[in-house]
Amino acid sequence: MTEPTPSVPFGDTPHARCVFYRRVCDLPARIDPPELGRITVASGHLAALVLPSALAHAVHTDLQHCYRRDAVPALGPVLSHPRSGRWTFLIRPDFPDDTALFTELFRLHISLTHPGTTLALPSPTDRDTHFRRWIHLPHNPFRPAAHTVLDSIRACTARTGWLRTSTLGPRP
Repeated sequence: MTEPTPSVPFGDTPHARCVFYRRVCDLPARIDPPELGRITVASGHLAALVLPSALAHAVHTDLQHCYRRDAVPALGPVLSHPRSGRWTFLIRPDFPDDTALFTELFRLHISLTHPGTTLALPSPTDRDTHFRRWIHLPHNPFRPAAHTVLDSIRACTARTGWLRTSTLGPRP
C-alpha cells in the first residue's frame, strides 16, 4: 500500500535535511529540540490536510492520475504517520474560511491545519519509519491548491461511499 521512503539528496543529518527542506522545498524547517534532531515547520505559507490512510491512499492515487491526464502537477508533498494511520498532504493555505467545509471535513475524519500549527517532518533521527515518512517527497516548492486536494477527496468519497461509513459504532 505504501512506497519505500525516498532518499533525500542533501545528506542524512538533521542539519543537512533542514537545508534541503529550506533551499529546495521552501519549507521553513528547523531542528526542535536540537538534542533530539526532530525537524519541524510552522504552517503559515503552507497548510496541511490530515486524512485517514485508506482515504489518503485513494486521494494520492487520484492526484497522480490527474497529473498524468492534465500534464499539470496535482500532487505535492505527502507524509505518512504509520502509528496513527494517517497521511498529511501539504497544500497552499488558500482554503476558504467556510463552516460547511469544516463540517464536511470533520465528518470524513479530516483535519485542516491553521496558520501557526507546527508540523513534524521526517528526520534522519526518527528511530524508524513508524513515526513519519515521505509518501511523496517534495522536490521543489510546489504545493497544490487546497481546492485541488479537496476536489480529489470529494471524488474519492463519492466513488467509495466513504460518507456512508458509520462513525458512531454499532446501534443498540
